[in-house]
Amino acid sequence: MKNIALGCDHVGFELKAAIVAHLQQRGVTVVDKGTWSSERTDYPRYAGAVAEAVLAGEVEGGILICGTGVGISITANKYPGIRAVVCSEPYSAQLSRQHNNTNILAFGARVVGQELAKMIVDAWLDAQFEGGRHQARIDAISEIETRVGHVPGAACG
Repeated sequence: MKNIALGCDHVGFELKAAIVAHLQQRGVTVVDKGTWSSERTDYPRYAGAVAEAVLAGEVEGGILICGTGVGISITANKYPGIRAVVCSEPYSAQLSRQHNNTNILAFGARVVGQELAKMIVDAWLDAQFEGGRHQARIDAISEIETRVGHVPGAACG
C-alpha cells in the first residue's frame, strides 16, 4: 500500500505518531484523520473518518489505534465494505491480509508497545491477498452485507 489513513483516540495518540513516522520511513503517504492531541475524545469519530477514506478510495487502507483496538475496529466494521482486524501480533496481521483481504488494521496502545506495533504494521503491509479460495469467502461476506443491509445509526463518523 502506498497511502494509508490513520486514526486514533486520545489513548492511541502517542503510538500513532510513532506509526506515522514508521510509515513515512517506508515511503508510505499518510493521511492523518485525527485525533491530534491527547485530550480525551471518543474513537467512533476517527474510525468513521478512516473507514470513509478507505471506501471513497482516498487511501488504499487504514490503521486505527485506541486502548485495545477492539472498539475502534468494531466501529469501522459497521461500514459495509470494510474488513477491519484487530491484531496484537504480526502473524494474524499477515494472514488477515492474505486470507481476508483486510483493508483496516487496528491495535491497542495499551496492549502492544511501539516496536511490536511497527512489526504488526510491517507484516500487514507486506502481505498480499492470495485470492483463490479466499475470494469466495470475501464474496460471501459482501453478500451478507448486501442481504442484511446496514443497521441505521450504527456507523459513526
